[in-house]
Amino acid sequence: MDKLRGRGYNQKAMADKNTTCTVLISREQIATAVGRLAEEISRDYHDRHPLLIAVLKGSFVFLADLVRLLDFPLEVDFIRLSSYGGGKESSGRVKVVHDLGAGIEGRHVLVVEDIVDTGLTISFLLDYLKKKGAASVKLCSLTDKPSRRQVPVGIDYLGFTVPDRFIVGYGIDWDEKFRYLPDICFVGED
Repeated sequence: MDKLRGRGYNQKAMADKNTTCTVLISREQIATAVGRLAEEISRDYHDRHPLLIAVLKGSFVFLADLVRLLDFPLEVDFIRLSSYGGGKESSGRVKVVHDLGAGIEGRHVLVVEDIVDTGLTISFLLDYLKKKGAASVKLCSLTDKPSRRQVPVGIDYLGFTVPDRFIVGYGIDWDEKFRYLPDICFVGED
C-alpha cells in the first residue's frame, strides 16, 4: 500500500482483504491509451453507426471514457457474462447473466472489454454475437494477458499487454472490490 501513498487512495478500503496494491498502469498512461484507441476506432467506424457492447461489469469505466472521445453516431449496449465467481481464477464455464437489449442483426459491433485473459469468455461472446447475425464483430480490449491464453483471440484494438498478475482498478475488480481505483494495479496478499 505504501506505493499508493499520495495517489488519493482510501487506505482503510485497501486493507479490506489484507491486500497490497501496486500501480502497474497509471491513470495518465490509461488516458493516453484510451485517446489512441478512440482515434483508431474513429478512423474505422466514423461512417458505420456501430453498436458498442460493453462487457459488464469490468469495462464500464473504460467504455465511458472511450465513448466521450468518439465523435460519430453510435449506440451502446451491455452484456454481462460470468466465468469467475468470487475467486481469482476463471471457472472456464461461461454463462450469459444479462443479455443485450438491442438487436444486432446486420449491425457493426465493437465489443469493449476490460481484459482478455484465458480467452474463454471473450471467445464465447464473439461467437455468440456472430451467431446473432452481426455484420461485423471486432474487439477492443484495454488490457491483454496473453501468457494465460487457452483459446486464440484476435484483439483489433488493444491498450496494454500486462504480465501474469491479478489486476484491479479502473473498473476491474476482485470480488467486487477495488473498481474505484483510478490506476490499474496488481494485487498481492499480505
